[in-house]
Amino acid sequence: MPRLPLRGQQLLSTAGVRTRARPHDDPHDLDRPAGPPTGRTMLGELGAGLDAARLVGAVPRLAGAPRGDGHLVVDIPGWKAPELTGAPLRAYLSRLGYDARGWGFGTNTGDPRRDVERLSERVRDLVDEAGRPASLVGWSLGGVIAREVARRHPDVVRRVITYGTPVAGGARHTSVARASSAGGDADADRVARRLDAASPIRVPLTVLFSRRDGVVSWQACIDRSTPQAEHVEVASTHLGMGFDPDVWRIVADRLARS
Repeated sequence: MPRLPLRGQQLLSTAGVRTRARPHDDPHDLDRPAGPPTGRTMLGELGAGLDAARLVGAVPRLAGAPRGDGHLVVDIPGWKAPELTGAPLRAYLSRLGYDARGWGFGTNTGDPRRDVERLSERVRDLVDEAGRPASLVGWSLGGVIAREVARRHPDVVRRVITYGTPVAGGARHTSVARASSAGGDADADRVARRLDAASPIRVPLTVLFSRRDGVVSWQACIDRSTPQAEHVEVASTHLGMGFDPDVWRIVADRLARS
């Protein structure tokens, strides 16, 4: 089959027929965070609906994802996001054969310390019932919570996948800092660095980030401390990540790995 010209390939990618995702083998080659997203990138979040529109063109490749083995997948929403925001992804994963569930606590109100404690307890109970470890999928702050549950309880967590999730730096690398003069969260940054050094995450970890992210600086999503962390760049906005077919397909592919 003759190769499509570049313009044709771009059109297929824009329509969702082809992926725009690309892996990054060495996170140390990527820029380090230097503050919140730019104002221009923040405005780009207004186009988040276009990311969801790509789902139509992506139906064939989403349907071709590997079938699930039935293991438990817990989906964790981002800051101030209701649990319902993850329902489309959970429905897709359920169709593939996973036991995909919400985290069970409704809207993420932004108390990660409390939420790590209660989600840890819930995941342990669910895993005891299922008889095998669960995978955790977290969007933005939900990914922070997923990481810490896995750090504390690697015996019950099979895999973690995060997208649009700041690894360190608290709120200073988010649009919240630009909008509210929140400043740097030095204590949170120090705690994160200490945890990464003393108790690194020991389960397979996939990190998805986007340079179009207008809520969390993409550089702040890069995990330079977890040796086995895999990084994949997508091209959606922050608000569009949960409905980006590239994100869905990556999640499905990684969950299928043993």
